[in-house]
Amino acid sequence: MMSGNYTSIDNQNVGGSVPAVADAPAHVAVKFADSSLQTFPPSGSQGKISGAAQPPRDADDSFGKPAAGSDEPQQSGWFRSFTIAAYKPYFDVDTADVLERIKDSLFPFNGSFSEKTANNPDLYGPFWICTTLIFVAASIGTFVTYIAHKVQKKEWDYDINLMTWSAGLFYGYVSIVPLALYLILKYFSAPSGFVHLLCLYGYSLFVFIPAMCLSVIPQEIVRWVVAGVAGFMSASFVALNLRNHIKSAGERWFLIVAGIFLLQLALALVLKLYLFTISV
Repeated sequence: MMSGNYTSIDNQNVGGSVPAVADAPAHVAVKFADSSLQTFPPSGSQGKISGAAQPPRDADDSFGKPAAGSDEPQQSGWFRSFTIAAYKPYFDVDTADVLERIKDSLFPFNGSFSEKTANNPDLYGPFWICTTLIFVAASIGTFVTYIAHKVQKKEWDYDINLMTWSAGLFYGYVSIVPLALYLILKYFSAPSGFVHLLCLYGYSLFVFIPAMCLSVIPQEIVRWVVAGVAGFMSASFVALNLRNHIKSAGERWFLIVAGIFLLQLALALVLKLYLFTISV
């Protein structure tokens, strides 16, 4: 009799538990696409770390971010340009990326630099290339003039203007020229991006670093050859990588490309006259 009671109870429990078991998969199912985990960079940003493959987040990854439920206002719109987060995607490169782009700048006739950096232009390489150029120009220029004065037994004084002049030249050139070109291409409705132009022009200056190191050779003809080869390589690198993009500007695309090429050669001439020449 007791066993009959147990049987009826078991039947009732089983009958009442069947719907719960049937609904269980609906609660256990996991949809990774709907995950609310924050990732960096954002999915809409351009960067190397993107898509589904994400590295583990560090414990202090939320440093500097407002806590959940915080009343701190989020910067958006035009004010976001003054935040560090707005420029993080443009420094999303590693040593292998920078070395690969430097190598492409030394082989200008490939013309594939723009395509390789289309999804991830960086400002890290251009900044350090310009900074290195400034110190190389100042140090080598000072060293060469020092040796020349000592050979001629003349009094020598360090010229600080060489450092400031180099900084103004390289930082100004890599900023103003891409901005002017961006406005020109915008006027002709040609596809262009300001950051892409900054990236292209920044890496185009790398060839002048070894050229300046070779300027210590005490032969004027050698300095002219070195400056000419470096200028031609740099000008070809910029012009060939922009040629396909500028063709959409209409019949005047050739004039724009020629202007870009000649302007880069003019930079090499200025460097030869003011940095590759020993003045005593």
